[in-house]
Amino acid sequence: MGDRGFESLDFYQDSLKLLKAAYRLADSLPDCDRYNLSDQLRRACCSLLLNIAEGYGRYHYLDRLRFLYIARGSLAETKSAFIIAHSLNYCNAEQLNWVSQLKDRIEKGLNGYCRFIRSQQQGKEEYGSKLYDG
Repeated sequence: MGDRGFESLDFYQDSLKLLKAAYRLADSLPDCDRYNLSDQLRRACCSLLLNIAEGYGRYHYLDRLRFLYIARGSLAETKSAFIIAHSLNYCNAEQLNWVSQLKDRIEKGLNGYCRFIRSQQQGKEEYGSKLYDG
C-alpha cells in the first residue's frame, strides 16, 4: 500500500470537521466580535490543518515534529476560542462538548503520529539528529 497523503489521516479529517464548525461559529458571531474572536478562531483552525500538511510534507523527522507540535498548539487555541464563545453565550454547552470531544480525538491522533515519527527518525542518517533548516 502506497503513501495516501495527509488527507487520509483520521486526525486531519477530524480537523476538517472542526474547521467547518469554527467557520460556522465565526459567521454567527455578532459584529462586535467579527474582527477579533472570529478572525482568531478562523486563523487558529486553519493553522491546525496547514501545519499538519506542512509537517507531513517535510522529510527530516525533527522538522516534521516541529510543525506537528505547532498544529497541536493551534488545536488548543481553537478549543480556547470555543470556550470563550461559550462563556459569552455565542455557543451552547452541547456545541462546546462536541468540540471538546473532537479536540481530544484529534490530539490523540496527533500524539500517536508524533510517536510514530519519532520512532522512524526519517532523515537522521542523511542530516544527523539536529533540526534540518533546508
